[in-house]
Amino acid sequence: MRTALTALLVAAGAVLTGFSVAGLPYYDGKSDEIEPLVYITAVLWILFALAIIALRGVPAKAVVALVLAGSAAIGGAALLGPPNTSTDSARYAWDGIVQNAGISPYEYVPAHPALEHLRTDWLFPAPVVDAAGEASCEGARVMKAKEIVTGDVLCTTINRAHVPTIYPPTSEIFFAGVRLLTGPTPEYWPMQVAGLLMSLGVTVLLLRTLHTTGRDPRWAALWGWSPLVATEGVTNSHIDILGALLLLGATILVSSGRRIGGGIALGAAIATKLIPVIGAPALLGRRPWAIIAASITTFFVLYIPYILGSGIDVLGYLPGYLTEEGYSSGTRFILISMVVPGSGALVVAAILIAATAALVWWKSDPYNPWLGQLLMIGTTLLIVTPRYPWYALLLVPMIAMTGRWEWLAVPLALTERLLIADVTLARITAVAAIALIVTMAIHRAGPTRHRQYPPDIQAVRRVS
Repeated sequence: MRTALTALLVAAGAVLTGFSVAGLPYYDGKSDEIEPLVYITAVLWILFALAIIALRGVPAKAVVALVLAGSAAIGGAALLGPPNTSTDSARYAWDGIVQNAGISPYEYVPAHPALEHLRTDWLFPAPVVDAAGEASCEGARVMKAKEIVTGDVLCTTINRAHVPTIYPPTSEIFFAGVRLLTGPTPEYWPMQVAGLLMSLGVTVLLLRTLHTTGRDPRWAALWGWSPLVATEGVTNSHIDILGALLLLGATILVSSGRRIGGGIALGAAIATKLIPVIGAPALLGRRPWAIIAASITTFFVLYIPYILGSGIDVLGYLPGYLTEEGYSSGTRFILISMVVPGSGALVVAAILIAATAALVWWKSDPYNPWLGQLLMIGTTLLIVTPRYPWYALLLVPMIAMTGRWEWLAVPLALTERLLIADVTLARITAVAAIALIVTMAIHRAGPTRHRQYPPDIQAVRRVS
């Protein structure tokens, strides 16, 4: 009965995921009204929580099959429609198309006429001209821009069409590879399918690693059935899922003693979107040089072809993006800015992140780094408080490996911040997440004489 109940809850989550993707309009966050997507997302998280609770009573021999089937069902449902809250994957497609034409993605902005011959109808739909001769751009994901040099109206599904790409080389190589297989004509589904395959890959890695380290394989469902993974990793196909896969691989390799291989995977993860660098402190331990050397070498080797083609332009839009998002001024740190406004918030955030990194480096055992990874990534997200929940894709595998389910409050809080543009509410949800995490930490640190843990779990508890 518990197996059937769990399967029913997972199936309900898959059906609702499919409806949210295929049945609801694109959500741009500009509406003054709370959209149905907000309510459906809340229900998806409730179903997810209930399914995880029900899974506790499922016989062990059925767990692996149920986790894998649920991951495939929910991920497959997330393929049923185009991106529903983000247009980032349009840039991914464009960067891949440009590279396969033999042009560096850092060379020209999408609105440059030099790339006009590469424009496809779905990335650059034709403007609609009214009776007065005024050109407009129509469509849920279509934005109006001006072609540089000519000044002509340019309709595009690519956000920030007047700035160069922001993505580092691992991402760019991946974009090119996907478009090499599919060509420029298919719209969003190539990256969505890639996201599903990577999601399933992470699920398999988690199941295997949980089993080999004596942990409960049920925790893999925290990734495989997660609404965050389905929405941001598959539907919106954010490249952060590749970073999560590579960082998980790096952590598995280092924890099993393969430090060079782990360093290579870590360097490739950092060269996906830079953010995975926060996964480094938990892996370094007392003898970090092999990992550091391997990761730095990998990072720069991946950059070499692009540096040779574009020089300093490989920085792309990163400096402008950080300024645009308010990180340089400190306004984006919604919790710290309540106490330290302005640019001082940036200084405080940097000190807190550095202190967390130092503590994690000092305390973490690289042969059992999972709790250190959880603390480093989760704490950084709470300090930085980004508007984008897909950054938390790095965190979810570490939640699964430690069984610290309470940290899912972090991606849930970031999801709320994306869907509801209210800073006060975002602060409340972030504080609530911290309160839950602290409460559970106190509870877990309580009397343990009646609890039994495998040896590796005892080591994790000693670190905590």
